[in-house]
Amino acid sequence: MAKKLTAKIGPSILNADLSILYEESAKLVTNGADYLHLDVMDGNFVPNMTFGHPVVKCLRRKIKDVVFETHMMVTKPDQWIEPMADAGVDRYIFHVESADDVKAVCKKIREAGMKVGVALNPGTPVDVVTEYVDLADMVLVMTVEPGFGGQKFMESQMTKVKWLRENYPDLDIEVDGGVGPSTIDICAKAGANMIVSGTAVINSPDQKKTISTLKESVTKYLTN
Repeated sequence: MAKKLTAKIGPSILNADLSILYEESAKLVTNGADYLHLDVMDGNFVPNMTFGHPVVKCLRRKIKDVVFETHMMVTKPDQWIEPMADAGVDRYIFHVESADDVKAVCKKIREAGMKVGVALNPGTPVDVVTEYVDLADMVLVMTVEPGFGGQKFMESQMTKVKWLRENYPDLDIEVDGGVGPSTIDICAKAGANMIVSGTAVINSPDQKKTISTLKESVTKYLTN
């Protein structure tokens, strides 16, 4: 029986006020976030640093019932699987470009009790996923270069989303980077059902309305 895809909106907290991370995160959940997207950067794979598993673990102690996904923009994704599982992460996304053995990392994530997400940089061909898509729960198509928030959306990446949806109709497909009310229809029409939105949601004067707008667009295309 085919899996029924649903629209899910996961705000990225990268652009939030990290000095009040719990308050910012709790507000996003109250305003309709389906999950929280936590960007973990090591200053090596990408030229920026954010936070690690100790911060995630502290946040999980206060926010217990919402899905946490960590977007691991790190050089050694296998190194942080156990610490993130211990911190209470539900879905662990890593970049195929950073792994020597993608299949082994996927298996290790699953064994640690987390869902598996694989991410593709803008310059990575989409068909590389054919080798391990059966080991993943979702594929993340980056619509900006990883490492910084607030970048301009790359519409060219929608060809990857379309290809994935055509070839894997039941797959959860996520997009991340420059996604907001002005670009959501492009993503939804291409076939993305999981939406990461940082700046557009965090800086919105009405987060609840913005999240609702994003979700309505995705739902519309999923049901057509």
